[in-house]
Amino acid sequence: MPKQLVIQLARFGDIVQTKRLVLSLMASGEVHLCVDRSLQGVTRLVYPDVTVHGLPAHGCTEAEVLGVGRAVLERLRAERFDTVYALNHVGLCRAVATLFDPAVVRGYPVASGQVLRSNWMRLAFRWMGERASAPLNLVDFWAALAPVMIPGERVNPPARPGGAGLGVVLAGRNARRSLPPEYLAPAAHAAFERLGGPRVVLLGGPTDRPAARRLLAALPASMASSAVDLTGRTDWAGLVEALTGLDSLLSPDTGTAHLAAHLGVPVEGLFCSSAWAYETGPYGSGHRVWQTVPTCAPCVESAPCPRAASCREAFAAPAFLARLQGRTGGAAARPLPGLAALSSGFDALGETWTPIGGTDPFADRRTALRKQLAEYLGLGEAPGGSNAADIIYREADWMLPQALP
Repeated sequence: MPKQLVIQLARFGDIVQTKRLVLSLMASGEVHLCVDRSLQGVTRLVYPDVTVHGLPAHGCTEAEVLGVGRAVLERLRAERFDTVYALNHVGLCRAVATLFDPAVVRGYPVASGQVLRSNWMRLAFRWMGERASAPLNLVDFWAALAPVMIPGERVNPPARPGGAGLGVVLAGRNARRSLPPEYLAPAAHAAFERLGGPRVVLLGGPTDRPAARRLLAALPASMASSAVDLTGRTDWAGLVEALTGLDSLLSPDTGTAHLAAHLGVPVEGLFCSSAWAYETGPYGSGHRVWQTVPTCAPCVESAPCPRAASCREAFAAPAFLARLQGRTGGAAARPLPGLAALSSGFDALGETWTPIGGTDPFADRRTALRKQLAEYLGLGEAPGGSNAADIIYREADWMLPQALP
Protein backbone atom coordinates (compact mmCIF):
# COMPACT_ATOMS: atom_id res chain seq x y z
CA MET A 1 0.00 0.00 0.00
CA PRO A 2 1.60 3.32 -1.04
CA LYS A 3 2.44 5.93 1.58
CA GLN A 4 1.62 9.49 0.50
CA LEU A 5 2.35 12.91 2.00
CA VAL A 6 0.33 16.06 1.36
CA ILE A 7 2.09 19.31 2.32
CA GLN A 8 -0.62 21.91 2.98
CA LEU A 9 0.88 24.87 4.83
CA ALA A 10 -1.81 27.45 4.03
CA ARG A 11 -4.71 28.53 6.24
CA PHE A 12 -7.74 26.93 7.89
CA GLY A 13 -9.98 27.03 4.82
CA ASP A 14 -7.28 25.52 2.61
CA ILE A 15 -7.00 22.53 4.97
CA VAL A 16 -10.68 21.76 4.40
CA GLN A 17 -10.44 22.45 0.67
CA THR A 18 -7.77 19.75 0.33
CA LYS A 19 -10.44 17.15 1.09
CA ARG A 20 -11.06 15.79 -2.40
CA LEU A 21 -7.33 15.21 -2.90
CA VAL A 22 -6.96 13.54 0.50
CA LEU A 23 -9.99 11.27 0.02
CA SER A 24 -8.81 10.36 -3.49
CA LEU A 25 -5.40 9.34 -2.12
CA MET A 26 -6.92 7.45 0.81
CA ALA A 27 -8.74 5.23 -1.66
CA SER A 28 -5.40 3.71 -2.69
CA GLY A 29 -3.08 4.04 0.29
CA GLU A 30 -1.92 5.63 3.54
CA VAL A 31 -2.05 9.44 3.74
CA HIS A 32 -0.07 11.87 5.90
CA LEU A 33 -0.78 15.62 6.09
CA CYS A 34 1.82 18.25 6.98
CA VAL A 35 0.10 21.42 8.21
CA ASP A 36 0.79 24.50 10.30
CA ARG A 37 1.01 23.36 13.92
CA SER A 38 -1.84 25.69 15.00
CA LEU A 39 -4.17 23.80 12.66
CA GLN A 40 -3.44 20.26 13.82
CA GLY A 41 -6.64 20.14 15.88
CA VAL A 42 -9.05 21.02 13.10
CA THR A 43 -7.09 18.87 10.64
CA ARG A 44 -7.61 15.81 12.85
CA LEU A 45 -11.32 16.61 13.16
CA VAL A 46 -11.73 16.82 9.38
CA TYR A 47 -9.42 13.87 8.61
CA PRO A 48 -9.60 11.40 11.54
CA ASP A 49 -7.99 8.60 9.51
CA VAL A 50 -4.97 10.63 8.37
CA THR A 51 -1.61 10.98 10.15
CA VAL A 52 -1.05 14.70 10.88
CA HIS A 53 2.34 16.39 11.24
CA GLY A 54 2.44 19.93 12.67
CA LEU A 55 5.14 22.31 11.44
CA PRO A 56 5.69 25.91 12.64
CA ALA A 57 4.56 27.89 9.58
CA HIS A 58 2.56 30.95 10.68
CA GLY A 59 3.05 33.42 13.50
CA CYS A 60 6.38 31.98 14.57
CA THR A 61 10.02 32.99 14.69
CA GLU A 62 12.82 31.67 12.54
CA ALA A 63 14.24 30.01 15.67
CA GLU A 64 10.99 28.06 16.16
CA VAL A 65 11.01 26.91 12.55
CA LEU A 66 14.61 25.74 12.87
CA GLY A 67 14.13 24.26 16.35
CA VAL A 68 10.72 22.60 16.53
CA GLY A 69 10.55 22.30 12.76
CA ARG A 70 13.78 20.37 12.45
CA ALA A 71 12.44 17.45 14.48
CA VAL A 72 9.28 17.35 12.35
CA LEU A 73 11.30 17.43 9.14
CA GLU A 74 13.50 14.57 10.34
CA ARG A 75 10.39 12.48 11.02
CA LEU A 76 9.03 13.24 7.58
CA ARG A 77 12.29 12.29 5.93
CA ALA A 78 12.31 8.99 7.81
CA GLU A 79 8.82 8.03 6.60
CA ARG A 80 10.02 7.24 3.05
CA PHE A 81 6.92 8.39 1.18
CA ASP A 82 6.14 6.96 -2.24
CA THR A 83 4.56 10.23 -3.43
CA VAL A 84 4.64 13.75 -2.03
CA TYR A 85 2.12 16.48 -2.93
CA ALA A 86 3.59 19.96 -2.36
CA LEU A 87 0.58 22.26 -2.75
CA ASN A 88 1.83 25.72 -1.81
CA HIS A 89 4.03 28.06 -3.86
CA VAL A 90 5.78 29.36 -0.74
CA GLY A 91 9.27 29.00 0.66
CA LEU A 92 8.55 26.63 3.56
CA CYS A 93 6.59 24.21 1.38
CA ARG A 94 9.42 24.18 -1.13
CA ALA A 95 11.91 23.61 1.70
CA VAL A 96 9.96 20.55 2.85
CA ALA A 97 9.84 19.29 -0.74
CA THR A 98 13.65 19.29 -0.89
CA LEU A 99 13.66 16.40 1.59
CA PHE A 100 12.44 14.09 -1.14
CA ASP A 101 13.54 12.90 -4.56
CA PRO A 102 11.96 15.39 -7.02
CA ALA A 103 10.78 12.43 -9.08
CA VAL A 104 8.20 11.59 -6.38
CA VAL A 105 7.04 15.18 -5.73
CA ARG A 106 3.87 16.51 -7.37
CA GLY A 107 2.99 20.20 -7.44
CA TYR A 108 6.20 22.10 -6.73
CA PRO A 109 9.23 19.75 -6.83
CA VAL A 110 12.72 21.13 -6.23
CA ALA A 111 15.61 19.71 -8.29
CA SER A 112 19.21 20.85 -7.75
CA GLY A 113 17.96 23.94 -5.96
CA GLN A 114 15.59 24.91 -8.78
CA VAL A 115 11.87 25.15 -8.04
CA LEU A 116 9.86 23.39 -10.74
CA ARG A 117 6.16 23.24 -11.47
CA SER A 118 4.26 20.13 -12.36
CA ASN A 119 2.41 20.40 -15.66
CA TRP A 120 -0.87 20.92 -13.85
CA MET A 121 0.52 23.83 -11.85
CA ARG A 122 2.01 25.32 -15.00
CA LEU A 123 -1.40 25.28 -16.70
CA ALA A 124 -3.04 26.85 -13.65
CA PHE A 125 -0.68 29.82 -13.67
CA ARG A 126 -1.81 30.45 -17.25
CA TRP A 127 -5.55 30.37 -16.68
CA MET A 128 -5.23 32.37 -13.45
CA GLY A 129 -4.24 35.28 -15.65
CA GLU A 130 -7.98 35.53 -16.38
CA ARG A 131 -9.45 35.03 -12.90
CA ALA A 132 -12.88 36.30 -13.92
CA SER A 133 -13.38 33.17 -16.03
CA ALA A 134 -11.81 30.87 -13.41
CA PRO A 135 -12.75 27.34 -14.46
CA LEU A 136 -12.11 25.31 -11.29
CA ASN A 137 -12.87 25.31 -7.61
CA LEU A 138 -9.66 25.08 -5.58
CA VAL A 139 -10.89 21.74 -4.20
CA ASP A 140 -10.95 20.28 -7.72
CA PHE A 141 -7.68 21.92 -8.72
CA TRP A 142 -5.71 20.24 -5.94
CA ALA A 143 -7.57 16.95 -6.38
CA ALA A 144 -6.48 16.73 -10.02
CA LEU A 145 -2.93 16.01 -8.84
CA ALA A 146 -4.12 12.58 -7.67
CA PRO A 147 -3.76 9.64 -10.08
CA VAL A 148 -7.52 9.03 -9.81
CA MET A 149 -10.02 11.53 -8.40
CA ILE A 150 -13.09 10.41 -6.50
CA PRO A 151 -16.30 12.00 -7.84
CA GLY A 152 -16.86 15.50 -6.49
CA GLU A 153 -20.30 14.52 -5.20
CA ARG A 154 -18.67 12.13 -2.72
CA VAL A 155 -16.51 14.74 -1.01
CA ASN A 156 -19.08 16.47 1.22
CA PRO A 157 -22.63 15.49 2.15
CA PRO A 158 -25.47 17.28 0.33
CA ALA A 159 -26.31 20.42 2.28
CA ARG A 160 -29.60 20.15 4.19
CA PRO A 161 -31.18 22.16 7.02
CA GLY A 162 -30.69 20.45 10.37
CA GLY A 163 -33.13 22.37 12.57
CA ALA A 164 -30.54 24.09 14.79
CA GLY A 165 -31.07 27.63 13.52
CA LEU A 166 -29.05 30.29 11.71
CA GLY A 167 -25.31 30.81 11.98
CA VAL A 168 -23.76 34.18 11.14
CA VAL A 169 -20.01 34.52 10.57
CA LEU A 170 -18.86 38.01 11.45
CA ALA A 171 -15.84 38.31 9.18
CA GLY A 172 -13.08 36.58 7.28
CA ARG A 173 -9.32 37.07 7.49
CA ASN A 174 -9.44 39.95 4.98
CA ALA A 175 -11.61 42.87 6.08
CA ARG A 176 -12.41 44.02 2.55
CA ARG A 177 -14.01 40.66 1.73
CA SER A 178 -16.29 40.91 4.77
CA LEU A 179 -19.41 42.97 5.37
CA PRO A 180 -19.39 45.60 8.12
CA PRO A 181 -22.34 45.43 10.57
CA GLU A 182 -24.37 48.08 8.70
CA TYR A 183 -24.52 45.74 5.68
CA LEU A 184 -24.50 42.42 7.54
CA ALA A 185 -27.37 43.25 9.92
CA PRO A 186 -30.09 43.66 7.23
CA ALA A 187 -28.86 40.53 5.43
CA ALA A 188 -28.83 38.50 8.64
CA HIS A 189 -32.33 39.70 9.51
CA ALA A 190 -33.61 38.75 6.05
CA ALA A 191 -32.20 35.23 6.46
CA PHE A 192 -33.66 35.10 9.98
CA GLU A 193 -37.14 35.93 8.67
CA ARG A 194 -36.88 33.40 5.83
CA LEU A 195 -36.17 30.66 8.37
CA GLY A 196 -39.10 31.66 10.57
CA GLY A 197 -37.21 33.38 13.39
CA PRO A 198 -34.94 30.61 14.66
CA ARG A 199 -32.11 30.52 17.19
CA VAL A 200 -29.11 32.55 15.96
CA VAL A 201 -25.43 31.82 16.59
CA LEU A 202 -22.74 34.45 15.97
CA LEU A 203 -19.37 32.97 15.03
CA GLY A 204 -15.88 34.42 14.74
CA GLY A 205 -12.56 34.84 16.47
CA PRO A 206 -11.64 36.99 19.49
CA THR A 207 -10.96 40.01 17.26
CA ASP A 208 -14.56 39.82 15.99
CA ARG A 209 -16.16 40.51 19.38
CA PRO A 210 -16.50 44.29 18.82
CA ALA A 211 -18.14 43.62 15.44
CA ALA A 212 -20.50 41.15 17.12
CA ARG A 213 -21.56 43.80 19.62
CA ARG A 214 -22.16 46.31 16.83
CA LEU A 215 -24.14 43.73 14.87
CA LEU A 216 -26.35 42.90 17.86
CA ALA A 217 -27.00 46.61 18.38
CA ALA A 218 -28.04 46.97 14.72
CA LEU A 219 -30.43 44.00 14.72
CA PRO A 220 -34.13 44.23 15.58
CA ALA A 221 -34.75 43.28 19.22
CA SER A 222 -36.73 40.19 18.16
CA MET A 223 -33.63 38.78 16.47
CA ALA A 224 -31.00 40.06 18.90
CA SER A 225 -32.80 38.33 21.76
CA SER A 226 -32.54 35.02 19.88
CA ALA A 227 -28.79 35.35 19.33
CA VAL A 228 -25.98 33.57 21.13
CA ASP A 229 -22.61 35.29 20.71
CA LEU A 230 -19.87 32.64 20.41
CA THR A 231 -17.23 34.91 18.86
CA GLY A 232 -13.86 34.00 20.37
CA ARG A 233 -15.46 31.42 22.65
CA THR A 234 -15.00 28.15 20.76
CA ASP A 235 -12.07 25.85 20.19
CA TRP A 236 -12.03 23.71 17.04
CA ALA A 237 -14.27 21.03 18.54
CA GLY A 238 -16.62 23.73 19.82
CA LEU A 239 -16.83 25.30 16.38
CA VAL A 240 -17.77 21.94 14.86
CA GLU A 241 -20.43 21.52 17.55
CA ALA A 242 -21.81 25.02 16.92
CA LEU A 243 -22.05 24.42 13.17
CA THR A 244 -23.50 20.92 13.25
CA GLY A 245 -27.18 20.84 12.37
CA LEU A 246 -27.61 24.51 11.47
CA ASP A 247 -30.35 25.32 8.98
CA SER A 248 -28.11 27.86 7.24
CA LEU A 249 -24.78 29.63 7.67
CA LEU A 250 -24.52 33.23 6.45
CA SER A 251 -20.86 33.89 5.77
CA PRO A 252 -18.28 35.63 3.61
CA ASP A 253 -15.56 33.46 2.07
CA THR A 254 -14.17 31.91 5.28
CA GLY A 255 -12.68 28.72 6.62
CA THR A 256 -15.79 28.39 8.79
CA ALA A 257 -17.95 28.29 5.65
CA HIS A 258 -15.79 25.49 4.22
CA LEU A 259 -16.05 23.59 7.51
CA ALA A 260 -19.84 24.00 7.39
CA ALA A 261 -19.89 22.55 3.87
CA HIS A 262 -17.78 19.63 5.16
CA LEU A 263 -20.55 19.03 7.74
CA GLY A 264 -23.39 19.31 5.21
CA VAL A 265 -24.67 22.67 6.50
CA PRO A 266 -26.24 24.89 3.78
CA VAL A 267 -24.00 27.92 3.24
CA GLU A 268 -25.42 31.28 2.18
CA GLY A 269 -22.27 32.96 0.89
CA LEU A 270 -21.80 36.74 0.68
CA PHE A 271 -18.85 37.11 -1.72
CA CYS A 272 -17.32 40.43 -2.71
CA SER A 273 -13.96 42.03 -3.50
CA SER A 274 -11.38 39.30 -4.20
CA ALA A 275 -13.66 36.44 -3.07
CA TRP A 276 -14.78 34.53 -6.17
CA ALA A 277 -17.28 31.68 -5.86
CA TYR A 278 -15.93 29.91 -8.93
CA GLU A 279 -12.57 29.52 -7.15
CA THR A 280 -13.39 29.13 -3.46
CA GLY A 281 -17.14 28.71 -3.10
CA PRO A 282 -18.44 26.24 -0.47
CA TYR A 283 -18.01 22.73 -1.85
CA GLY A 284 -21.03 20.48 -2.29
CA SER A 285 -24.60 20.56 -3.54
CA GLY A 286 -27.22 22.73 -1.88
CA HIS A 287 -25.22 25.92 -1.32
CA ARG A 288 -25.94 29.42 -2.60
CA VAL A 289 -23.55 32.32 -3.09
CA TRP A 290 -24.45 35.96 -3.67
CA GLN A 291 -21.52 37.12 -5.78
CA THR A 292 -20.80 40.77 -6.54
CA VAL A 293 -19.91 41.17 -10.21
CA PRO A 294 -18.57 44.68 -10.88
CA THR A 295 -16.30 45.06 -13.89
CA CYS A 296 -13.25 45.03 -11.59
CA ALA A 297 -14.09 41.68 -9.96
CA PRO A 298 -12.38 39.68 -8.71
CA CYS A 299 -9.82 42.17 -7.48
CA VAL A 300 -6.43 41.69 -5.85
CA GLU A 301 -6.98 42.01 -2.11
CA SER A 302 -3.43 43.20 -1.44
CA ALA A 303 -3.90 46.24 -3.71
CA PRO A 304 -5.74 49.37 -2.50
CA CYS A 305 -9.30 49.66 -3.79
CA PRO A 306 -9.82 52.91 -5.74
CA ARG A 307 -13.59 52.55 -5.28
CA ALA A 308 -13.63 52.21 -1.48
CA ALA A 309 -15.04 48.67 -1.75
CA SER A 310 -18.24 50.02 -3.29
CA CYS A 311 -19.14 46.51 -4.48
CA ARG A 312 -20.45 45.84 -0.96
CA GLU A 313 -23.29 48.29 -1.59
CA ALA A 314 -25.01 45.57 -3.65
CA PHE A 315 -25.83 43.83 -0.36
CA ALA A 316 -27.96 46.80 0.71
CA ALA A 317 -30.19 46.60 -2.40
CA PRO A 318 -33.89 45.90 -1.69
CA ALA A 319 -33.94 43.25 -4.45
CA PHE A 320 -31.18 41.28 -2.73
CA LEU A 321 -32.70 41.53 0.74
CA ALA A 322 -36.14 40.54 -0.54
CA ARG A 323 -34.78 37.45 -2.29
CA LEU A 324 -32.69 36.49 0.73
CA GLN A 325 -35.84 36.80 2.80
CA GLY A 326 -37.51 34.29 0.47
CA ARG A 327 -40.00 36.62 -1.17
CA THR A 328 -40.84 36.36 -4.88
CA GLY A 329 -42.88 39.45 -5.70
CA GLY A 330 -42.37 43.17 -5.22
CA ALA A 331 -38.73 44.12 -4.70
CA ALA A 332 -37.66 40.49 -5.18
CA ALA A 333 -38.83 40.64 -8.80
CA ARG A 334 -36.47 43.49 -9.64
CA PRO A 335 -33.06 42.84 -11.25
CA LEU A 336 -30.18 42.23 -8.88
CA PRO A 337 -27.88 45.29 -9.08
CA GLY A 338 -24.27 44.18 -9.40
CA LEU A 339 -24.99 40.73 -8.01
CA ALA A 340 -25.33 37.17 -9.28
CA ALA A 341 -27.13 34.53 -7.23
CA LEU A 342 -25.33 31.24 -7.82
CA SER A 343 -26.39 27.69 -6.98
CA SER A 344 -23.86 24.89 -6.52
CA GLY A 345 -23.89 21.61 -8.44
CA PHE A 346 -21.56 19.15 -10.16
CA ASP A 347 -20.37 17.89 -13.52
CA ALA A 348 -17.69 15.35 -14.42
CA LEU A 349 -14.91 17.81 -13.57
CA GLY A 350 -16.19 18.88 -10.17
CA GLU A 351 -18.21 21.70 -8.65
CA THR A 352 -20.16 24.13 -10.83
CA TRP A 353 -21.99 27.37 -10.06
CA THR A 354 -25.16 28.14 -12.01
CA PRO A 355 -26.80 31.60 -12.01
CA ILE A 356 -30.33 31.52 -10.56
CA GLY A 357 -30.48 35.30 -10.46
CA GLY A 358 -28.42 37.92 -12.22
CA THR A 359 -25.95 36.88 -14.90
CA ASP A 360 -22.49 35.40 -15.30
CA PRO A 361 -20.83 37.48 -18.06
CA PHE A 362 -17.94 35.00 -18.26
CA ALA A 363 -20.04 31.84 -18.53
CA ASP A 364 -19.09 30.99 -22.14
CA ARG A 365 -15.38 31.46 -21.51
CA ARG A 366 -15.57 29.43 -18.30
CA THR A 367 -17.44 26.60 -20.03
CA ALA A 368 -14.84 26.46 -22.81
CA LEU A 369 -12.04 26.30 -20.25
CA ARG A 370 -13.76 23.54 -18.30
CA LYS A 371 -14.22 21.46 -21.46
CA GLN A 372 -10.57 21.93 -22.33
CA LEU A 373 -9.43 20.93 -18.84
CA ALA A 374 -11.78 17.94 -18.75
CA GLU A 375 -10.20 16.75 -21.99
CA TYR A 376 -6.71 17.25 -20.54
CA LEU A 377 -7.64 15.15 -17.49
CA GLY A 378 -9.32 12.44 -19.56
CA LEU A 379 -12.80 13.27 -18.26
CA GLY A 380 -14.39 14.46 -21.52
CA GLU A 381 -13.73 15.86 -24.96
CA ALA A 382 -13.53 19.31 -26.49
CA PRO A 383 -14.22 18.41 -30.15
CA GLY A 384 -12.24 20.64 -32.48
CA GLY A 385 -10.66 22.44 -29.54
CA SER A 386 -11.69 25.94 -28.50
CA ASN A 387 -10.25 29.39 -28.06
CA ALA A 388 -9.64 28.37 -24.44
CA ALA A 389 -6.78 26.19 -25.67
CA ASP A 390 -4.83 29.39 -26.37
CA ILE A 391 -4.91 30.17 -22.66
CA ILE A 392 -3.85 26.75 -21.44
CA TYR A 393 -1.27 25.49 -23.92
CA ARG A 394 2.04 26.77 -25.27
CA GLU A 395 4.21 25.48 -28.13
CA ALA A 396 6.93 24.58 -25.64
CA ASP A 397 4.58 22.05 -24.03
CA TRP A 398 5.19 19.76 -27.01
CA MET A 399 8.88 20.57 -27.40
CA LEU A 400 10.46 20.44 -23.93
CA PRO A 401 10.35 17.83 -21.14
CA GLN A 402 7.80 18.66 -18.46
CA ALA A 403 7.54 17.95 -14.73
CA LEU A 404 4.63 15.53 -14.41
CA PRO A 405 1.78 15.21 -13.75
